Amino acid sequence: MNFQQIFGKSPETEASAPGRVNLLGEHTDYNDGFVLPTAIPQRTTVQLGFSTDGHHHFYSEDLDEQVNILEINHTPSGFASYIFGCIQLLQKQGYTIPPLSLYVKSTVPIGVGLSSSAALEVATLRGLRELLNLPINDVEIAQLGQQAEIQYAGLNCGIMDQMASSLAGTDSMLFLDTRTLERRVIPFPGGAEILVIDSGVHHALAAGSGYNQRRAESEEAARRLGVKALRDITDPQAAESLPEPLRRRARHVITEDNRVLEAVHGVSAKRFGELMNASHASQRNDYEVSVPAVDTLVAILQKTPGVFGARLTGGGFGGASVALVVAGEGRGIATNVLE
Repeated sequence: MNFQQIFGKSPETEASAPGRVNLLGEHTDYNDGFVLPTAIPQRTTVQLGFSTDGHHHFYSEDLDEQVNILEINHTPSGFASYIFGCIQLLQKQGYTIPPLSLYVKSTVPIGVGLSSSAALEVATLRGLRELLNLPINDVEIAQLGQQAEIQYAGLNCGIMDQMASSLAGTDSMLFLDTRTLERRVIPFPGGAEILVIDSGVHHALAAGSGYNQRRAESEEAARRLGVKALRDITDPQAAESLPEPLRRRARHVITEDNRVLEAVHGVSAKRFGELMNASHASQRNDYEVSVPAVDTLVAILQKTPGVFGARLTGGGFGGASVALVVAGEGRGIATNVLE
């Protein structure tokens, strides 16, 4: 099926945005901390046109699902909630959004921790910017996408995913200070490339997962330590005064920020891999967002020749692992690991 077959006319415009993989800085973005993602080649594409019946209509090619918005005071579920949220937020900013027909197709895997939702949000907002000539820039698109996810999809996320989807490229890393939104492009470690492998365990971070709970625990830890956010603490020993599990939650965030800051100063591929390994151990033991299948995959990768380091990527509770490997050997390593 295509746009013409679903909606009976050709689209007016289309836009796309990439997924992302985070190399270091997990669960630090909502703690005002530092992150180091890169965009992936897989993208979400949105085609848009004007609806003729006064209602919004959204169709997902991958899900073969159509959602018709008949009541604007009722948020839909699933993929449509992200699109609906973007439209609603633009309207709240004073923009007039006419009834739309919107067709989504994507090569970004869903539920793997590669930010399929952020890619959808950014692609939707880029499409709306193009279709309606809206004066919104790439940072504003990321901010609107984040709020769409928080307010309409129920995930109290940080800004990293949307900023990466809106601003990052596939041939470098994006170092981002999530408090100030200051950013700069960082080259990959010399002689290395990125390998991403799905663990096969689907994750869903919104209602029912521990993601929002981890954010609440981090915020409580910051409150008890007397700081605005855990990013304001650089010494992990400061967390030792906290009760469990706040002690371990804070320790992860503090040490993870430190790992990002070390990496961006320019380290070897070997050292970058060591930081990734330490990041995974911290996510597994202190932040408790990994699962056995991911731990097994990461352990296999870490022991595989040609791998500098590996870790869980994304919000956790399933999803993908990312590894830093010898340049040119990623495909062969993946084949060996998956056999």
